[in-house]
Amino acid sequence: MTKKKVFSIISKTLTVAILVFTVLVVILTIFSVTAVGNANRSVFGYKAYIVQSNSMQGEFEAGDIVVSKVTEDVSDLEEGTIITFISTDPVSYGETVTHKIRKKIDYNGEPAYITYGVATGSDDETPVKADKIIGVYSFHVPKIGYFFQFLKTPAGYITLILVPFLILIALNSGHFIKLVLAYKKEKAAKAEEERAIAENNAAEAKRLREEMDSLKAEMAARGISLGRGSDAAQGGGEGENPSAKDGGTDGCAEDSFTEISAKGAPNGEESEEK
Repeated sequence: MTKKKVFSIISKTLTVAILVFTVLVVILTIFSVTAVGNANRSVFGYKAYIVQSNSMQGEFEAGDIVVSKVTEDVSDLEEGTIITFISTDPVSYGETVTHKIRKKIDYNGEPAYITYGVATGSDDETPVKADKIIGVYSFHVPKIGYFFQFLKTPAGYITLILVPFLILIALNSGHFIKLVLAYKKEKAAKAEEERAIAENNAAEAKRLREEMDSLKAEMAARGISLGRGSDAAQGGGEGENPSAKDGGTDGCAEDSFTEISAKGAPNGEESEEK
């Protein structure tokens, strides 16, 4: 196996790996922006949140992602159930919190729950009313939250999306340049072939013109010679006609004289006999 072939295999493998990685990162980016930490959006009835503290250490930790199932009926949850809710504590008002239920109580005439963090064991200041509960905890994904947090930063975008794309372009730039050069070479060869055909056609047309000119010249020369021969033949005929006419007249006279002489001889003999 040649070095060129080995390099080609490595390049193709890296290209596929980087492409798959980049596509995966893009999908995770879309998921993190639209679903992770968004209280108004769920995926198949589940919502995901990034853990910001270690108040539930032992169950999950900071940097993990917790996934809770959206629950409609939360009026009778059991003790020990881990729930995700919107906090009304003064120090964390409006934040999304996932803590464990210690007990159920009646709070201002409404059902509510006392919650706490298992790491500290301290109860939250304000009971959680039913209308503040988002869902019940289902599972968590360790440390993936850090990845999503980094992905949302400019450095994360450059490192995890832009750089892989640049590497992908660099790996394929050689192949692209080869394709461009091959295209230019093919185009030049085609142009050269067309030029050669045009030159051959021009040369053939020139040869045909020269042959036609030569043929015309030859035919013109022959036409002049034939014309002179005809004039000579006509001149000779006119010179002989007078002699022929004279000779013909003399011959006729001689024949007439001979005929008369021949007829006259017998008549003379008869005259003498008489």
